[in-house]
Amino acid sequence: MIPTGRNAWWLRDDMTEFNTGIIPIVLLAAILSLMSTTLPAGEATHSLAPCPASPNCVTSKATDAEHFTEPLHFTGDATLAWNRLKSALGTESRLSIVEDTGSYLHAEARSLVFRFVDDVEFVLDPEAGVIQVRSASRTGYSDFGVNRRRVERIRRTFSEQS
Repeated sequence: MIPTGRNAWWLRDDMTEFNTGIIPIVLLAAILSLMSTTLPAGEATHSLAPCPASPNCVTSKATDAEHFTEPLHFTGDATLAWNRLKSALGTESRLSIVEDTGSYLHAEARSLVFRFVDDVEFVLDPEAGVIQVRSASRTGYSDFGVNRRRVERIRRTFSEQS
């Protein structure tokens, strides 16, 4: 039986002050947590962050073999290479570009079944003739090689367009 009236703890006079103070705080915290978004590791600075210790990330800036992948190499005009990159990204299913500054590109890739989001980032280095790359899962520990295979597909498409 559900207590009603003055027997219910949430209706007692000595709890009224507690309830009116804590409820708005809890509601505000819930709303803020729903509104907050997690930035990909490099988005705030437009540089590529290192991979975490987990195997669900690859980057051309890594110093260990588990996380390392080659950057995309190009010769000639950097703007043309950047456009080739965007064209190569357009062939990837469930991948959308969310930011492109002309030297930094952030895309999001979603998994087919569970809709997990992976962040795919590129930084143009025209002096070195490369586009640095990072692809990482936002959640989980292992990605079963998905990020590495994605980068290799993008690399292959990028190279075929030269």
